[in-house]
Amino acid sequence: MKKRIYLSPPHLGDAELELVKEAFASNWIAPLGPHVDAFEKEVADYIGVAHAAALSSGTAALHLALVLAGVRAGDEVLCSTLTFSASANPIVYERAVPVFIDCNRETWNIDPGLLAEELKECAAHDRLPRAVIIVDLYGRSADYDPITKVCAEYGVPIIEDAAEALGADYKGRRAGSFGLMSVLSFNGNKIITTSGGGMLLSDDESLIGRARFLATQARDSAPHYQHSAIGYNYRMSNILAAVGRGQMKVLEDRVASRRENFERYKAALSDLPGIDFMIEADYGRSNRWLTCITIDREKFGATREDIRLRLEEENIESRPVWKPLHLQPVFAQCRARGGSVAEDIFERGLCLPSGSSLTPDEIDRITSIIRRARQDA
Repeated sequence: MKKRIYLSPPHLGDAELELVKEAFASNWIAPLGPHVDAFEKEVADYIGVAHAAALSSGTAALHLALVLAGVRAGDEVLCSTLTFSASANPIVYERAVPVFIDCNRETWNIDPGLLAEELKECAAHDRLPRAVIIVDLYGRSADYDPITKVCAEYGVPIIEDAAEALGADYKGRRAGSFGLMSVLSFNGNKIITTSGGGMLLSDDESLIGRARFLATQARDSAPHYQHSAIGYNYRMSNILAAVGRGQMKVLEDRVASRRENFERYKAALSDLPGIDFMIEADYGRSNRWLTCITIDREKFGATREDIRLRLEEENIESRPVWKPLHLQPVFAQCRARGGSVAEDIFERGLCLPSGSSLTPDEIDRITSIIRRARQDA
């Protein structure tokens, strides 16, 4: 069987190993230590935010952001619908209620106009949401100018879910620098990884200080174990932070590799009728975490699923774009504004292998299979 090509595998080098060896040698392996401190500072400096807390996952970071934003049982929280379930699951952790907003067809990110409509209606009924979660999808920032303006008008805080967008920017500002708080993920499939891990960022020092407290089981300052609040075991280990520090050294190289992947795919497939690529908005750089295409069956002659199965037969992993959250059984009772755009992108959208270690020969192998899928249709 031919070598498996994965969608977005980890890509590690020697720098990470040396820093991990250093962590072992110092015996700092717990969820504290000098690499954790340094990793937080290095990421915060790169993003351009004052403070950061390294955590066990991006989901943990988003959960703490909601807690710190004051989300409580019965509150509503607006959220992009075209995203992974981890963007909305923490809302339910706090027994709050997600409300899903459709995406913009051009950017695939939350539609600022629909967001404004929802906030206006919420205000009219005196039930403004406690927060808005804005997702930067597949490595591209949402359109923050109109989003920030309308959220400020209604006094609703933004939590930026930049889990997929480290290395992207919006009008010269890094993804992860918007909103009251922002969230990053270092899961194994992200553009850089600590195997599992995440980070919460904010310019508000008190919020990040509180996050660290809650993430360390909310242990009070006392010689014994004393707790005046419910806490969580959410801190990142010193070993994983060492891996993250090594990965940060090559972040720009990883972004460049993924952007090159996109350009190779586009050059090889753009002549085919019915295939379109997720565009790069003119307001900023995408990190091209995943190269995403849409397939028009009538023009191309085969469906997204036909292509996915053909690739899988050749031991190549691809994946449909995120199923909109308003279509997920677990969120079936939640309100949504719009949804048809996200539904259409889901029906036609496919994520192609996009790892930074992907070779030109592997891209040629993938694109030749896609071309044959049309010929054989």
